[in-house]
Amino acid sequence: MSESTQSEIKKNLFKRGRKNQSFSGNAVYGLGFIGASIYYVSCATSFWIGVLGILKALVWPAFLVYGLLQYITI
Repeated sequence: MSESTQSEIKKNLFKRGRKNQSFSGNAVYGLGFIGASIYYVSCATSFWIGVLGILKALVWPAFLVYGLLQYITI
């Protein structure tokens, strides 16, 4: 096997590994979005509060990090 073929194989393996890693991160974010959506919508008292809950569910990692940092610094 020539060196160029070996380098192409290494590049493809590296790309494939990165692709799988981002997929698992997306899966965790997606499951978190679904869980946060269910939580916020179930606590909603009106339609617009439910819409706000969906928007909050999009940024749930920000709330998680904020709460974690608040817990650590106190």
